[in-house]
Amino acid sequence: MTSAAPRSYVWLFWLLAVVGLVTDQVSKYGIHALLYQNETYRHAAIPHTWNVPLLPGAFDLQIHYEEHDGRLVPHVNRGAVNGWLNGWDYGNEFFAAVSLLAACAIVYWIFRPSVRSDRVLCVALGLILGGTLGNLYDRVVFHGVRDFLHWHLWFIWPDFNIADSCLVCGAGLLLLHALFVTESQPTDAGPRAQGLPAPAPTGGLRVPGQG
Repeated sequence: MTSAAPRSYVWLFWLLAVVGLVTDQVSKYGIHALLYQNETYRHAAIPHTWNVPLLPGAFDLQIHYEEHDGRLVPHVNRGAVNGWLNGWDYGNEFFAAVSLLAACAIVYWIFRPSVRSDRVLCVALGLILGGTLGNLYDRVVFHGVRDFLHWHLWFIWPDFNIADSCLVCGAGLLLLHALFVTESQPTDAGPRAQGLPAPAPTGGLRVPGQG
């Protein structure tokens, strides 16, 4: 009697990847459309900045613009987290290439039998892929990542977005999975571990043909 195939959670992986990508882009376009040159939200102290407090004194929606060819365009992060390599001329292209390679590696990884049957891994990788694609879209279309979430309680955290949040949550889930989730499959390489029937016991009887 053959055992049933393990349940696949690839559908959950794709669902979270699509939801993460769509949510990231809808939020970016929506917030920029809401705040762009709206005098109600113009920041009094910082030029070309619009700000909406969500948690006063702690957490805001905030976007920055810069002048380019006589018009305002979204300020983008061409580097990595905290503006790392933001001033490098090829920083955006470099991180776009890294994002593309990471997305390809994740899609390849998810189809491994041991991964697609692991719900936690599928959730983590789905979040990471959604965040990766969200920021990759920005790097291709806007030549940098658009940020609009501003945390400034106790310390000023670098501005971020929904894609960044997906990446951090996915990476954190991967770390927890590596630390606390143990493999439930047998570790011995005997016949049972390979799906083969165990040899029948001889009960101490002599086998014909043996001395």
